[in-house]
Amino acid sequence: EVQLVESGGGLVQAGGSLRLSCVASGFTLDGYAIGWFRQAPGKEREGVSCISSSDGSTYYADSVKGRFTISSDNAKNTVYLQMNSLKPEDTAVYYCVADWGTTAQAMGLMEDGMDYWGKGTLVIVSS
Repeated sequence: EVQLVESGGGLVQAGGSLRLSCVASGFTLDGYAIGWFRQAPGKEREGVSCISSSDGSTYYADSVKGRFTISSDNAKNTVYLQMNSLKPEDTAVYYCVADWGTTAQAMGLMEDGMDYWGKGTLVIVSS
């Protein structure tokens, strides 16, 4: 069974940090772009950060550049999102997403149609 399981969400004060993890099972990351999308209440879903397993290229939304860092450990089939200097506007449900044969840049701009989605982990940043 294919699964993406997120962890690491929680409540943090503005300026704080969290690290999200996503463990993939049922498939290997080889050939996939994998990353993070988020959806805040009343807002559209957006691509936050993605990484290509093939060449390590990355995508970051403008709103998180310089604050978030994505990394992957293909041996562990795991992707991480280090989130620093968190802001209240980062509050959202964060979803781990994977898509075969896609680049990180392309997947970050996709709205739907990706192969696999996790169930999400909630991040709340208090002011």
